[in-house]
Amino acid sequence: MKKVVKSEILDLASYDKARDSFRTQIMKVKDARRIQIKPYLTFLFENHDTILYQIQEMARAEQMSGEREIGHEIETYNELIGERGELGCTLMIEIESAEERAKKLAGWLDLLSHIHILTDKGTKVSPQFDPRQVGETRISSVHYLKFKLGDQIPLKLVCTHPSFQAETTLTPMQTAALCQDLIA
Repeated sequence: MKKVVKSEILDLASYDKARDSFRTQIMKVKDARRIQIKPYLTFLFENHDTILYQIQEMARAEQMSGEREIGHEIETYNELIGERGELGCTLMIEIESAEERAKKLAGWLDLLSHIHILTDKGTKVSPQFDPRQVGETRISSVHYLKFKLGDQIPLKLVCTHPSFQAETTLTPMQTAALCQDLIA
């Protein structure tokens, strides 16, 4: 998939002028790529446009204008974009109650090994993830995952953890968006 390059990043003044329109466009892109396994797991599948937006927003929030600091953001966020045949996503574990969140994050140390995408070929594709986001006593509430699907079509997101078993069937819009990203 195409990575973000420096020439695409608008200066702060230009981005402020274009921000509302760009944000409206990107929210539509994100809507097709935001998939939940309710009630706790939200997956935001990233692509060039969602990452470009994230970099622009970080530059705006931090008032970045230097080549070096913007270059660092580009390098960091481009890592979330999958290669051809691969989907990259941000997984957010969303639990409102601080007490419940602490308990579940401690009990779900092995959660990522119980998540997979079920494809049209009946294959269960498990994610690659950074093991540093899993501590000795708890798991982080945000993870960056990559699913290597090749030419397979994603149909469902599934969690088979003993204490949280659920799945979500992708809508036709979600499937089309993810398939578009797989071949980009």
